[in-house]
Amino acid sequence: MKNIKYFLQAILIFIFFIICKIIGYKQASNLGSLIGASIGPFLRPKNRLRDNIKKAFLDIEEDKINNICKNMWKNYGRILSEYNFIKNFRNSNFKKYISIEGEEILLNIKNNKNPVIFISGHFNNFELLAMIIEEAGVDVAALYRPLNNFFLNKMMVNIRKKYICKKQIPKGITGVKDMAKEFKNGTSLALMIDQRVSQGVKIDFFNHPAYTTTLPAQFVKKYGCTIVPVYIERTNKHYFKVKIDKPINFDETNTLDQITLSLNNWLEKKIIQNPDQWIWSHNRWK
Repeated sequence: MKNIKYFLQAILIFIFFIICKIIGYKQASNLGSLIGASIGPFLRPKNRLRDNIKKAFLDIEEDKINNICKNMWKNYGRILSEYNFIKNFRNSNFKKYISIEGEEILLNIKNNKNPVIFISGHFNNFELLAMIIEEAGVDVAALYRPLNNFFLNKMMVNIRKKYICKKQIPKGITGVKDMAKEFKNGTSLALMIDQRVSQGVKIDFFNHPAYTTTLPAQFVKKYGCTIVPVYIERTNKHYFKVKIDKPINFDETNTLDQITLSLNNWLEKKIIQNPDQWIWSHNRWK
């Protein structure tokens, strides 16, 4: 039964992608926004969204919660539609839609040839981040979570490897080993740190304990490497600004927990900056 469900989902997405291709980038993004705003509020995570927002923003008013939820679903819809145009972003056709702040940092990383750990969260079209890093000439491998829907997962992995970042590492025990191997060979790593990780440790996130990945901290402790936070903001309906933050070098006396808390604090600041541009549907505080 689940296979049938996954197959039907894949067919719907495929049809949606065909429509997006026909009507073009801007209209497709607008259509995705409309669909996200129309369907999103009826999906299963709706209560989790509100609970998560209340955890992050104490005493927040109901109308503000409604506004964040509405705009998040719009953004979600835009992201889905934009998968169909990743090729265009990669092949320079759509460069006018992306501005980059801190590009010189990527150039330094490329020239120094010392691998770093890029960290970010599920902000806007987060898929573009690894693409920007690789296009700057940095040898990078991206860690990803395979989709439950294996029909869609095959399609998404193909898009990622072909147009986003050639080196894709699936999450899991084997994935961690592959990350270490790539890093030792001089390849930088890009990973999202905002999802719940049951194998992680409980670290405060918006003043609530949340299971958090310690992978970046482990690499810092083992290899003495640099952490480079990256962020993508939707500045208009169809335009993005990528911010490469100043590299962070932790002291050798910093513990795993201290490093991880520091990275969570960075995430919090970015979420507060644009709360409706983060994906609140993650079961972050389970």
